[in-house]
Amino acid sequence: MSKLDERFIAAFDIASAMTQKIPPDTMLMFYAYYKQATKGGNFKQPTEGIPLKNAFKLNAWFQIKNLSIDEAKEKYIELVEKITNQKIN
Repeated sequence: MSKLDERFIAAFDIASAMTQKIPPDTMLMFYAYYKQATKGGNFKQPTEGIPLKNAFKLNAWFQIKNLSIDEAKEKYIELVEKITNQKIN
């Protein structure tokens, strides 16, 4: 496993354990970066939840579709670091 993958998994674990309220636009960025980092450009319409919310999720993912998987992992890590004020090594 690469160092980037280890950092991404650590960032995901930290983000998953967060209890603070995160603004909806930031949550959408978490979703988009995570999906791009784990699925690449294999877009799939979310099937669970509220249709309007799903449309926002898919739109957020489309907006970053030009990022590579590694770039999306880096952006996800940076977002976690920004919100938590914690450096992920």
